[in-house]
Amino acid sequence: MSHCIKAALLSFSMLLAGVQFGSAAVAAPPPERAHGNRPEGRPGGGERPEGRPGGGVRQGGGGGRPAFDGRGQVLDQRYNHGRYYPPMGTVRPTLPGEYRPYYRGRDRYYFNGGVWYAPRGPGFVVVRPPPGLVISVLPSYYSTVWIAGNPYYYADNVYYTWRPDDNGYAVVDPPDNADEPSSPPDSAQAAPNDLIIYPKNGQSKDQQAADQFECHSWAKSQTGFDPTEAGGGVQPGGDVDRIRNNYDRAMSACLQGRGYQVN
Repeated sequence: MSHCIKAALLSFSMLLAGVQFGSAAVAAPPPERAHGNRPEGRPGGGERPEGRPGGGVRQGGGGGRPAFDGRGQVLDQRYNHGRYYPPMGTVRPTLPGEYRPYYRGRDRYYFNGGVWYAPRGPGFVVVRPPPGLVISVLPSYYSTVWIAGNPYYYADNVYYTWRPDDNGYAVVDPPDNADEPSSPPDSAQAAPNDLIIYPKNGQSKDQQAADQFECHSWAKSQTGFDPTEAGGGVQPGGDVDRIRNNYDRAMSACLQGRGYQVN
């Protein structure tokens, strides 16, 4: 009898222990795994605000260059210009090195790398120059664009045209049809028959056409000879050969000064 009681008590104890273990297992489920998802548009989520420096906003559906560089400068893509410039209104405490000063009445302007500055308080602000300012040398990086049969030079939303009377390039207002550039006219690309012109500095086709156009205009004004007119536009009885030779010499000198080899 005692053996039967002991066996029963042992079985009951084992059953009770199993129930307690099962309850503990149900009451304490294993911790869930942490998920890798982050809120969209929050720091660390791989999102950057659009249109901010470093945001990597790209033109043309993501296939172009960033709209901003690492210094907050804006990409100028007009006419495929492809250069970065500080936005208008940017203020800096000092002028960049190797700037050139220009004056318009009492107003002072400073030019460097295609960017114009004017004094403001203790510093200098990026501005758009007034039309009529004449510079002797175009910025190192500019785009040549033909509009209505005339060459313009473009950089940082500023247009320049050649002004032979001042032997320089004048700031001008944007042309009315600035959004409709055209190809150079045939007359601008045609060199005089006895001149062979080679671009030593890798000038583009548009640039060479603009240089030939301007050198032709200058040589014509100096000599009175125009190879696009019958007889060169020389009055009957004039020494056409001598005047033509002077035109060719003037044309060659002008083009050589712009980086071309002329034979």
